[in-house]
This record gives sequence, C-alpha cells and structure tokens, in this order.
Amino acid sequence: MTTPGKYLKEVAKEGRRVRWPSREKLWPSIAVVICIALFCAIFLVLEDLTAQSIIQQLEAAFGA
Repeated sequence: MTTPGKYLKEVAKEGRRVRWPSREKLWPSIAVVICIALFCAIFLVLEDLTAQSIIQQLEAAFGA
C-alpha cells in the first residue's frame, strides 16, 4: 500500500503528462456539457411533474 504523500506525488506527476486541451477546443466542449445538463434537468422536471400529476389523479380517483 502506498503512502498518501507518495500517491499525491504520483498524481501530480501524471497530471503533468496529460495533454490539456487548448481554449479553442475547450469552449465548445463546455457548451456541449452545459446543453446536455440543461436538457437533462428540463427532462427530469417534466417527468417529475407528470408523475406528480398522475399520483394526484390516482389519489383523487381512489380516495387515498
């Protein structure tokens, strides 16, 4: 088992080897991530509202 200090040194060493994207390539990727996150958030809100409506209708129908 490695010590925490050695682990952090290896992480830093590996981080220096990574090819980080340029700003020109980074911004389109950020835009895609934001668009997908917004789409998922809107979808989940609509799904939640639909489920809530169905549950309320079932409660009204069966007197729960």
